[in-house]
Amino acid sequence: MRENSGLTAAKSAKNDEFYTQFVDIQKEVNAYLEYNPDTFRGKTVLLPCDDPEWSNFTKFFAQNFEMLGLKKLISTSYASASKKIEYHQITLFEMNSPQYDEKKTDTHGKIFVLEKDSDASGRIDINDLEWSYLEGDGDFRSEEVRKLRDEADVIITNPPFSMFREFLSWIIEANKKFLIIGNINCILYKEVFPYIMDNKIWLGNGMGRWISGFIVPDNYELYGTEARIEDGKRIVATNNCLWLTNLDHGRRHQPLQLMSMADNIKYSKHKQIKENKYQKYDNFDAIEVPFTDAIPNDYEGIMGVPITFLDKYNPDQFEIVGEFNHGKDGDFDLAVPTIDGKLVYKRIAIRRRENE
Repeated sequence: MRENSGLTAAKSAKNDEFYTQFVDIQKEVNAYLEYNPDTFRGKTVLLPCDDPEWSNFTKFFAQNFEMLGLKKLISTSYASASKKIEYHQITLFEMNSPQYDEKKTDTHGKIFVLEKDSDASGRIDINDLEWSYLEGDGDFRSEEVRKLRDEADVIITNPPFSMFREFLSWIIEANKKFLIIGNINCILYKEVFPYIMDNKIWLGNGMGRWISGFIVPDNYELYGTEARIEDGKRIVATNNCLWLTNLDHGRRHQPLQLMSMADNIKYSKHKQIKENKYQKYDNFDAIEVPFTDAIPNDYEGIMGVPITFLDKYNPDQFEIVGEFNHGKDGDFDLAVPTIDGKLVYKRIAIRRRENE
């Protein structure tokens, strides 16, 4: 059976040409501004792995440069030859530019910079972007792009799906603020989860359908019932992605409204809770809570909850104490979750805060 999305196919085929829609970038960024209007003010923002000529990230941040109060915007692309794509469509923008170089267009990345009103229009916007070829191919691991990373305050992008772990480590080692897109399963990567558990990184403002879909190349097969073509663009709705960040936002401070264990067993809309109550795992002293809205507000011990709980996680209300996954990923991987010998899907292990 084919899995949900083109995202799975991308992972196996290392097809990383998924472009984020403008509306999804705008919706996510606006949520941070609602919490703190100065989130990006005075900041240098780097958009790596971005294909600026096609990217909605570059378009959004350039168009809103003054509204966001940015100090500088830097956007870089990865050379088409290094991507090993079959066909590279050169934009008219590049071909008509005086710096166009036929020898470099396939083998060199590009850098776009916005920091001044270069056309003397009275405002800084997308028309003031200045570009040139990079010395190398634009690989984020190169010394050239690493220097740009070190210059930046915030890194924002939809990184290559096949290199997510390495890309996140690249950000964390530089201790930068960031906002990036990943697959929902990245939550439990052993390179990611310890940071979530320690409240150093967290989910953005939504997951799944919060991201309405990705624009894919013309040669990409459209999977799923929600795949579509809009304004000539081919869109795959994966419904299994999320924003990962260390920028604060309001949703993570909203407490979950929950019932007691007794009330859940009596009134829960979930048949499983009413019939089975709260079962314990075979090999760890914790209860199984298969639905986020069924978390009891009066249980003092450890609870195993779905990974989608993190979309509602308030660090003031709950403490993450580990995960139930393989039982061997590290000290944080507490056990393989089984009940009566049957394997349960991977869980987040949480406990109520004492002040709750």
